[in-house]
Order: sequence, then C-alpha cells, then structure tokens
Amino acid sequence: MDNKADLGALFGAAAETKTFLGLEACDDFETITAPVALLGAPCATPYASVGAYCRNGPDALRQATGSLTANVDRHDFDHGGPVFPSSALRPVDCGNLSFDEADGAANRQKIADAVSTFLRRGAVPVLLGGDDSIPIPMIEAIGAHANGEKFTILQIDAHIDWREVHMGERLGLSSTMRRASEMQHIERIIQVGARGIGSAATSDYEDAVAWGVDFVPAYDLHKGGVDAVLERIPQGSNIIICIDADALDPALIPGVIGRAPGGLSYYQAVDLIKGAATRGRIAAMDFVEFMPERDVDGIGALTFARLITTALGVLVRQAA
Repeated sequence: MDNKADLGALFGAAAETKTFLGLEACDDFETITAPVALLGAPCATPYASVGAYCRNGPDALRQATGSLTANVDRHDFDHGGPVFPSSALRPVDCGNLSFDEADGAANRQKIADAVSTFLRRGAVPVLLGGDDSIPIPMIEAIGAHANGEKFTILQIDAHIDWREVHMGERLGLSSTMRRASEMQHIERIIQVGARGIGSAATSDYEDAVAWGVDFVPAYDLHKGGVDAVLERIPQGSNIIICIDADALDPALIPGVIGRAPGGLSYYQAVDLIKGAATRGRIAAMDFVEFMPERDVDGIGALTFARLITTALGVLVRQAA
C-alpha cells in the first residue's frame, strides 16, 4: 500500500502549504511592518561540481509546517504560550529569491539587498537556505547598516568553514566564517558543535584560533552543557546566529550531506537560541544546509522546521 493518509487534515490544515506556518506572504519588501521577515535563499555561491544542491530546502521546510498552519495559535509548550503572542508580532514570509547557479555575484547581491531592506524596515532577517555560503552576503549587509556597532556571531555547525579557498572559490560554503572574520563589524565568533573529521585542515583551525574564535566542539558541549557557551557571549551583545542543519544529530536531521554522529539535540539548539536572546539582541539568523533529497520520511524537515518555529517565537518576543 503506497497511499498515505493526509494527517494534516486531522488538524484542519490546508491541502497545500505556501508559506511557513501559514504566515502572511509579503512580496513587496518595502511594505514590511512585521518584526521578523522570513526569506528563502536557495543559492548564493555554489561550487561548480555540485551546484545548488540545497535549492529545495526552503520549500521543504515550509511544507513540513503544513499540519500546524491551522493551529499555530494554540499553546506551544516550548514557549509557555502561543508561538506568536499577538497578531501584531507575527512574522511574514517573503518567499524565495531567484538565483542563477552560474552567477554567484548576482545571487549574493540579491541576498544583500533583501537583508538591507529588511533591516531598514525594522525587521529581523531570518534566511532559509540553501547552502552555507548564504550567510556571507547576509553578514556583509548587516555591516553596511551597523553604524559603528560590533557583532558577535554564534555559529552552530558541525564544520568550522575556515578554508581560504576551495575549488577556486573564496566565497563558497567552506569559507563562511573566515570571510566573516575579515569584516570590520565582527568582533567575536563563537563556533559550537564541530565534530568528527570535518572539512577543515588543522591549519584552518589554527588560523581560526589565532584570530580569536572561541570553539566549543560538540563533545565539550555534551559534557559542559549550554551554559558553557552562553557565558562566552557578553551581556548586551548584538548577535548573528548561523545554524547549519548538520549541527544537530543525524538521527534528528538526516537530510544533510555530511552526516556525523554526536550532534546536538533539539533542546540543546533551542537553549542556545533562547540563551543568546538573554545575553543580547539577535540581529539576524540563518538556517542552512538542509537537503530534503537526503531526508528520511520527512523527520529532518520536521525537526529543522520546528527549530525555526521556536526561533521565530524567540525573535518576536525580543521585538515585544
């Protein structure tokens, strides 16, 4: 038997989910009045050998919220109340940016322009990837609006992304944190969740340490707990949170290209996001590297979408 019951119908959900959690769609970024703007960025700077391999991630994450669309205002035990305490605080879903696999510069400009508009409209950008090159133009755009402010990056990822160049590309997913370290508005980088044999050479790790990166590998997080990370964020910080799907254990999110045991639990990731919000102001977030073609029965999309949902609830409470 191949037919599956439409379990979303049990909860009153619509047959098709067009926006994340059924949020209001916003095609004209210049009209945004919401405190948070969600945007799909399927591609920034792909390596020629693989192309935009996470292009379907944003829409898969939207679909994973389908069963919740009719019940998003019900009690959420992760927040002790509704995800969005009032209609005035609901985020908007700005759809997906178009992209050209052969024109990384144009892709990056579209991301930077969108983030700049969100910031100018007073909305916190939340980007859904797409591969892990997407944060580079996002972080650059934040710098253009920084007005002298300094920022802390909290990266939650199985990999450290400190390659100088890979496959002839300096702005690809393997170089995200190294490029961020070169930006004047970035004063601190805390990298959480690295484990196993990653993409970095030992020299890349040594370069990161020499720059001043504060590393909390996955093993140390499991032993020392989330507080050992949060105490590294100074009170009053401006915080950019960059989350890669492979930071969580592949038993929870199998839809990644680099599965490795020992990843974070869902609630460890939640506590990092909630804890960061108690240490300062979250200025932007990205959720990247989810590859639905590698998922198993939708469990990874469900977990990652649930984490994004919780993060949205944290951000709107920050706005309140």
